[in-house]
Amino acid sequence: MQNMSVLDRFFYQIKGPVDGRKWVFLHGLMGFSANWMKIVSELQKSENCLVFDQRGHGRSFQPESGYTAQDYASDLQEITEALSWNRFILVGHSLGARNALTFARLFPEKVEKLVLEDPAVNFSAESSEYYENLLTSIPTPFTNRDEARSFFQTEFSQKVKTRESGPMMAQFFYANMISLPNGTVDWRFSKKGILETVRDGANQDPWTNLQALSVPTLIIRGERSSELSRPNMQRILVLNPLIQGVEINDAGHWVHTDQPQVFTDVLKDFVGVGKRP
Repeated sequence: MQNMSVLDRFFYQIKGPVDGRKWVFLHGLMGFSANWMKIVSELQKSENCLVFDQRGHGRSFQPESGYTAQDYASDLQEITEALSWNRFILVGHSLGARNALTFARLFPEKVEKLVLEDPAVNFSAESSEYYENLLTSIPTPFTNRDEARSFFQTEFSQKVKTRESGPMMAQFFYANMISLPNGTVDWRFSKKGILETVRDGANQDPWTNLQALSVPTLIIRGERSSELSRPNMQRILVLNPLIQGVEINDAGHWVHTDQPQVFTDVLKDFVGVGKRP
């Protein structure tokens, strides 16, 4: 019964054959599990893939506090224990990469291979302030769905400064809107939890965690990334002989969205999908 209570706190899906190699995917900040479906839809032909909404996101539980990287990593440990998943390939994007890196440090015996997509290794107080300003710039709650749609289609690009392209971010944020019982439309995620998450990010030391990694690791960078610079990517690659890197052309921070097929092929090559004995 204890295991069921753990799983009941999260929205999750498992795709692919039960006897397939096990994968776990962690979405980025303000994202949710569906962000991975293009990638999982290809891998699930032979692989067993778990996606879930992390705490404070999507349809999972939204506690008032507890949004450190260690909290997120503990959630993953509890979920995989409840599912009896003892070893798996772990893939994380952005915030998910930070949480995956923390998990690999705390529970290295469970990680067969680690993939970090565009991790923000120099997250700072200024980065935290950026996200706070970003969320404050969007006038939630909206009166109704039409008002929300109109804002993201017309006013968003003029009023809100983002690091990624305006249209892509507008679509991303609109997908994160949910209709409440009173008819208003507000964030699908916990705004308070997101702000606590980004403040914690400024206190994390990813460099020490990267240097201490004891599992084969792949860093994937988007050519146009504003979060992981090319010099920082090169700095990561000389930190630890277990880390290798790939830069994907014509992609920004959301590599798996900008270039889903190339991203999937890179994953397959790193893990050896189709080459399993």
